[in-house]
Amino acid sequence: MDMSDEDSPIARELRLEAKRRERLATKVFPKPPETRILTVANQKGGVGKTTTTVNIAAALAAAGLNVLVVDIDPQGNASTALGIDHRAEVESIYDVLIDDVPLADVVAACPDVERLLCAPATIHLAGAEIELVSLVAREQRLSRALANYATFREEQGQERLDYVLIDCPPSLGLLTVNAFCAAQEVLIPIQCEYYALEGLSQLLKNIEMIQKHLNSRLVVSTILLTMYDGRTNLAAQVAADVRSHFPNEVLAAVIPRSVRISEAPSYQQTVMTYDSSSTGALSYQEAAAEIAERAVLVE
Repeated sequence: MDMSDEDSPIARELRLEAKRRERLATKVFPKPPETRILTVANQKGGVGKTTTTVNIAAALAAAGLNVLVVDIDPQGNASTALGIDHRAEVESIYDVLIDDVPLADVVAACPDVERLLCAPATIHLAGAEIELVSLVAREQRLSRALANYATFREEQGQERLDYVLIDCPPSLGLLTVNAFCAAQEVLIPIQCEYYALEGLSQLLKNIEMIQKHLNSRLVVSTILLTMYDGRTNLAAQVAADVRSHFPNEVLAAVIPRSVRISEAPSYQQTVMTYDSSSTGALSYQEAAAEIAERAVLVE
């Protein structure tokens, strides 16, 4: 078959991708009326939490918005992807949570993307769950640190942050509880595979408990389908199931399985800078644009 044929599947896909790029080229990402704080969470591992956090953040920053990524996963993968030093001796979000070090002292600028900042995680964070237990107001420590940082920026004459994205560990411990208490919105990445909805009900129950007892402003505002393989019926079925359960929360943008997305962290980059022309980068740009265009759901 002649792949150059204008009616071939490849030609149709290229035309569709070109149209998607044209639509994005004309989009202006609106600034939110106040800082939007989103916790990226899913207790299931390997669903693309960190990948989603860093790439959405990079896409928003590239569009001219001021973005902070808070890495509270002891693995520190978000810090790695953003090219931020997170060796054990570096001051990190651990020091903020445990020793009340100001967030301003640990925040570092991403070397590849302007307007993108990161509060890195170090291996010390692995013991933070135990150390937090005995601390006063243990669930609110990240929330207070972010509020103090916003005040610091204002006093220094710096622009207000437009977005804060918090990358959580794949668990529902005190680190994740801190993230839920600090945020207004929850962004849940869901892998387009068989076990996608398994465990989600428990996550939603935990969010309901947080809403009831600790943070009444918290809402599940966004669900993003990740690792989508359009060649399989299973992925299409999972996507349809998730959309039927959460018709208002699921983004129209879908993140495909992509070698480029997987490769980027090994070069300490997001896919947005590693290969900005890739389908994966395009998909994350679309997702970021959709998030930016959505009305803030929390009063």
